[in-house]
This record gives sequence, structure tokens and C-alpha cells, in this order.
Amino acid sequence: MFNKSLTKHDSFTRRLQHWFARHGRHDLPWQHPRTPYRVWLAEIMLQQTLVQTVIGYFGRFVQRFPEITDLAVAPADEVMRYWAGLGYYARARNLHQTAQLICTTCSGEFPQDIDRLQQLPGIGRSTAGAILAQAFGQRHAILDGNVKRVLARYHGVNGWPGERKVQDRLWQYAERHTPDSQLADYTQAIMDFGATLCTRVKPRCHDCPMQSGCQAYQHDCVTRLPAPRPRKTLPVKTVCLLVLRDNAGRILLEKRPPAGIWGGLWSLPETAVEVDLPEACLQRWGFRLAGVKCGTAFRHTFSHYHLDITPCHARVKNPGLCVMEDGRWLWYNSAQSPRPALPAPVAQIIQQLQEETP
Repeated sequence: MFNKSLTKHDSFTRRLQHWFARHGRHDLPWQHPRTPYRVWLAEIMLQQTLVQTVIGYFGRFVQRFPEITDLAVAPADEVMRYWAGLGYYARARNLHQTAQLICTTCSGEFPQDIDRLQQLPGIGRSTAGAILAQAFGQRHAILDGNVKRVLARYHGVNGWPGERKVQDRLWQYAERHTPDSQLADYTQAIMDFGATLCTRVKPRCHDCPMQSGCQAYQHDCVTRLPAPRPRKTLPVKTVCLLVLRDNAGRILLEKRPPAGIWGGLWSLPETAVEVDLPEACLQRWGFRLAGVKCGTAFRHTFSHYHLDITPCHARVKNPGLCVMEDGRWLWYNSAQSPRPALPAPVAQIIQQLQEETP
């Protein structure tokens, strides 16, 4: 696996490839076979998600959608159901849309031009480069979170990588170190290096083959690079999630709008914490409630705000009086129906309810 064609002065790349040959991950499920579809799917799943988490989801996903055509023709609800739990659900919506576009405009074949590839939903410069490098052997640099950390430390780049000038500088280093051959191995190598050795916390510097050239190590500032995102106080929002059950124990679920938080997922109906719940439900659905009880609030944090959730439980006296034929509502029976795609906090509430119900 060692690339003999590398220029002698680029010791970083040579050492990285030596390290990868001995310690890298060579048996990840998307590597065998390493098709454009499987590489693309893995790259999208791996955005802001650990490899250990992705492996299980990837296996289930490709078992249900083995080819891009299978994904393209699948109902959106089913795609979301197989994604549920991975978070950042816009990725799943973009994945589905991109599959449809590739099948309708490219005859099911991935574009091999990086500019054209970046025009597809959910595919940025680094993801496009990773797809083309790993699936087609094209020379393109990548700059995901792991690579940013490795290069910032090795070259002693100060500043938060989210800043344009810092990111531009890191792209220059990424381009410099990318070899002319064995691109799939190199791309996997630099991602693996950041994920397993040059980690965000407790990096294994004593095992690192880059010590002699690493500026952060030489100047004893490994833990300070790359600089973190400037801190800001996240706002806090509150919401009441309604756990409404009929006499059969079914739970009312609401389909979220396609865009926004939890877009396209099934969720519990929500309302403001301070409203009169019996009156609100009567006005909204014509439901009459019994046994209203509010549970303990808990916090779910998104990237840009905290959400304090209070689950409120109640029995619905007259569910049959309400017409729900627009596909937005669902009476869910956990014992008889497969679980739809649910946000993690909603799945947590329903799971707790099932455990407490005799």
C-alpha cells in the first residue's frame, strides 16, 4: 500500500501511508465492495457521526436499499424510518432527493465531475472529493472534521477552522499532501488517523509517527489546536409533547413538515407548556381528555438551541369523532405496527411509556 511515487519531501504523506498500512481500518463495510453508491452513503452518514454508530445503520440501510435505484423509488417515510436515530435528518432528505436526481438525470450513474457532483443536495466540496477519490480514484483533497484537526495540529494553524481564512489555509495543506495515486487508501488513511490517533481529546501523541514534524507537538499545544468554535450561549425553548392515547392504548402521532427540526419524521403533537390542554385539544381535534398528567421535563440540545420538553399524558375519550385522512396523523399501536421514524426524544418517551404499562 505504500505509495512509492510520492515526492521525497512530503514526509507527512509517506508516514501517513506507512501508518495506514499497519494500523488503518481496511474492513469497513462500505469498502467491500467500494461502489460509488456505498461510498456516498457512508460519507453522508459519517458527517458528524462516529464510525461505530454508522456501521449498524449502514448495514440495515443497504440491506433494505441495496442499490441507488432502490433508494430512489422508496417512500420517503420508509427512508426516514431506516435513518431514525442517526440525527441531522436533513441528511436523509438530501440523500433521498439526490438518489432520485441521479436516477432521473444521470441514468443512475454518479457524476464524475466534482463541480457537477457538488450541485447535488447534501454534497459539499469535501464529500464530493471523498466520493471521487474512493470510488473512482480521482485526485481530490478532503477536509472533514478529522482532517482539519490533523492538519491544524501538524502545521500549527491557529484559529477556528470554521473561519474562512483558516479553512482556506487548511485546504491548501490538504491539497499539498494529497498524492497522485492510491487515492482511496490515502483518503481513508487521513480520516482514520484523525478518528483513532489524532483524536479531539486524549490524542495518542506517544504513538504518533508524525511527532518530529508536528508543530503542535513540538510546541506543546496539541490540546489547544484546532481552536474551538467561539462560545455563545444557546437559547432555551420550551415545549409540551402530548402523549394522547385512546382506549386501545394507541398513541397519536403527527407528521412533521418536510423541512425544519425533525423534518419528515413522526412526532408527538406539541403545544406551549402554559396552555389549557383539555381546551386546546378540544379546539384542535374535538378530543375530550381524561386523566391529564404532566411528566418531568427533560432537555434535548440541538446545535443552535436547547429544547426543554415536558411530556403530558392523557386519555382521549372520543377519538372516533375526529377525521384524520390527510396523512398527517397516525394512531400508532406499538404492539401491532412497525415503529415509524421518530425523533430520539419522542422514541424515548414512547419507550418509557411501554416499559411502565403493564
